[in-house]
Amino acid sequence: MADELATLSDWLFKGWNSIIRILVVGVLAYAGLLLSLRISGKRTLSKMNAFDLVVTVALGSTLSTIIVSRQTGVADGLTALALLIALQYVVAWLSVRSPGFKQLIKSEPALLFHQGQYLRENMRRERVTEDEILSALRSSGVANPDDVAAVVLETDGSFTVIQGKTNTEPTSLTNVQR
Repeated sequence: MADELATLSDWLFKGWNSIIRILVVGVLAYAGLLLSLRISGKRTLSKMNAFDLVVTVALGSTLSTIIVSRQTGVADGLTALALLIALQYVVAWLSVRSPGFKQLIKSEPALLFHQGQYLRENMRRERVTEDEILSALRSSGVANPDDVAAVVLETDGSFTVIQGKTNTEPTSLTNVQR
């Protein structure tokens, strides 16, 4: 019984050394991450595509590991953060300068609804349901789908609703996959 109580107390509180370590390492790792992000620029945490999301999640996971894992030193963790940020920078740099690399890394926005019509083939390819499109319309404050020019699935997985049904093609659809 005493052993069980000792184990329970270890789960709840391992001691002040553990708390102090988390505080010191947390502040150092956080400061290192902020400095690295400031140096690398705004694009590092953008949500332009799925790859950007993966990097953002990986940065958060790495920061968490640095703070709570006793096996990971601050220098090791900051090196891992710097590596992720550097790789993100290289991928962004290459995608801006190489159309082939950009095509490999990024997806194109997809038109899912256009001038009152659901584009079923695009919806099937993107695995989007009519209910999800209707939800996007509601989120944009649209009561009637007939009032919408288009719904686009963006490269970051979000929906864009272009309101105002027109006889001409909205110019914002020029780079959207049909």
